[in-house]
Amino acid sequence: QVQLVESGGGLVQPGGSLRLSCAASGSILSINAMRWYRQAPGKQRELVAALTSSLTTMYADSVKGRFTISRDNAKNTVVYLQMNSLKPEDTAVYSCNVEARRDWYTPLSNYWGHGTQVTVSS
Repeated sequence: QVQLVESGGGLVQPGGSLRLSCAASGSILSINAMRWYRQAPGKQRELVAALTSSLTTMYADSVKGRFTISRDNAKNTVVYLQMNSLKPEDTAVYSCNVEARRDWYTPLSNYWGHGTQVTVSS
């Protein structure tokens, strides 16, 4: 199995910063992409940022220029989301998603973490 553990959420004032981490563990042959999603109360889950194995990144328009997704240089199973200039509308549960292959016999699958709460409020 593949397990994802997120950390780094919390309460921050508008304009502040947080860095989320997501560590993947277990049987992993390769990782195709790592993504961060968020879901605010009463809203649909949205893709915030993605990082492919070729280090291509994408961002939702609402976070461009403020958020940065990156991978640990030493451990390519750890992905970060640096969030700067946070706004109240960034408040949500942030979840990590990894598209990975466990072995040569198992198809590419998506794995999810449990999520971490980010609250932006004064």
